Amino acid sequence: MERFTDRRVLITGAGSGIGRATVHRILSEGGRVVAADISESGLAETAKQAAATGTADRLSTLVIDIGDEESVRSGVASAVETLGGLDVLVNAAGILRSAHTHEMPLADFNQIISVNLTGTFLMIREALPALLESEDKVIVNFTSTSAFFAHPYMAAYAASKGGIMSMTHALAAEYSKQGLRVVAVAPGSISSDMTDGKGPGLPADADINLFMKLMPGIGQGFASPDTVAGVVAMLASEDGKFITGTEIRIDGGTHY
Repeated sequence: MERFTDRRVLITGAGSGIGRATVHRILSEGGRVVAADISESGLAETAKQAAATGTADRLSTLVIDIGDEESVRSGVASAVETLGGLDVLVNAAGILRSAHTHEMPLADFNQIISVNLTGTFLMIREALPALLESEDKVIVNFTSTSAFFAHPYMAAYAASKGGIMSMTHALAAEYSKQGLRVVAVAPGSISSDMTDGKGPGLPADADINLFMKLMPGIGQGFASPDTVAGVVAMLASEDGKFITGTEIRIDGGTHY
């Protein structure tokens, strides 16, 4: 199955987790990809894996800090030049910080909003001129189940993801007549660097019982990032041509 032959795709958060899995999924289906991330080492590993699967000839890597306006501006311009245009933007980059809300420093709250929400906006704003020139243009944003349901100690993260969800609906309406589809995925119970303890974890005195209702409803434990990458590929391909202005929850039945 090569739904992305000759398609030009820019993916953020591509140095790890779901972003990296999405890079490999799109490459496996024939796409040309610019993989963007703030982590040079993460991008190097993504490129190494692509080389091992024989898809590296269609992959370029690019360091972008989505929380920095100039980095986004120059990075997106570079990606568009490398690809010779742009058909798909996947905004997978994001950060998670957990804390008791009454103890969260303003700097941490602002950083989460800056990277997750403002960063997604900046990527979209800078990519739109190139996307609107494409015949088949798609933006896939990343919201979260935390935008719909209570995730304790993650108020700032939930606020950022709720903003992305609302922005997705607004953009889908605004650019519908130009043929742009804007959709979102809402992962939950997915194993990644963000959820596997490699980033800032829960407060030391967190009440784990508050999370019992968030256990996946099917299978055991968390799903792999490939689970989300497959849905992203569907949404960004011809198979998703009648889907826009909405979000798809991918959580194994965590929230029925």
